Amino acid sequence: MDNIDWSERKEKASGWFQTLRDDICTRFEALEDELSAGPKTNMEPGRFERKAWEREPSKNPNESGSVLNGGGEISIMRGRVFEKVGVNISTVHGTFSEEFRAKIPGAQESDGEFWASGVSLVAHMQSPLVPAVHMNTRMIVTSRGWFGGGADLTPIFPDDKDTKDFHAAFKGCCDTHDPDYYPEFKEWCDLYFFLPHRNEPRGIGGIFYDYLNSCDNADSTKDWSDDFAFTQDVGKTFADIYPEIVRRHMNEDWTAEQREAQLIKRGRYVEYNLLYDRGTQFGLKTGGNTEAILMSMPPEVKWP
Repeated sequence: MDNIDWSERKEKASGWFQTLRDDICTRFEALEDELSAGPKTNMEPGRFERKAWEREPSKNPNESGSVLNGGGEISIMRGRVFEKVGVNISTVHGTFSEEFRAKIPGAQESDGEFWASGVSLVAHMQSPLVPAVHMNTRMIVTSRGWFGGGADLTPIFPDDKDTKDFHAAFKGCCDTHDPDYYPEFKEWCDLYFFLPHRNEPRGIGGIFYDYLNSCDNADSTKDWSDDFAFTQDVGKTFADIYPEIVRRHMNEDWTAEQREAQLIKRGRYVEYNLLYDRGTQFGLKTGGNTEAILMSMPPEVKWP
């Protein structure tokens, strides 16, 4: 790690996350234009509204005990297909608190110094027949550097074809890079997106990976560029398969009973993100932008 110049790698990664954000936003706005049936067709098609944020440069710890500099951009759309979708990017750096650095690989060795960049997306849909979805990819550097991310689908009413195609898309993505990735990352996703207090999964899964640094494996023939290429393909795969699934169902009629089931299912989403999600905890414990961190919360939710 000491001999690696991370500046070029950081620039490539953060630039890619912005490119992916732009591509996804364009595709999602196209879905808004395509809606031809349903109770929301009298509305204007949704468009993303962007809001940049920046931390004032500081060396003083914030209320979390960490030092955070840098910024990002929040992109939120409320429309006819998407009741609320956020596609956020950020690039931050600073120093972890004494408490938090013990939980992050390489942070003790870097005296808590870190750099992080990524894109994070959560979509809550108008129709209860269109599944909610989450996707994120990120790169983090301490005394080590690695990629993480993944995507998972949360239908209210699971559809066998949607489930099969979503998993097949990410299996194809993984298999292109390493045949061991899909079974490992699928299982990791199943374990990660699980609500232990309710003893149930959040949805139908997908893939989840973290600490992907092929340089850590002396026997690996891969290097950073391979890990970056895989992370790029995860984003591209999501951008292809999710709009396809949305198109299958967005013009279907739904009932008040189905909407009620959707609102209750969203309660599980809130519980998971506030209690267990690593990204939420990372953002809050480093003093990140609260509005960006909590963009994953649905606009309307019920508990029975």
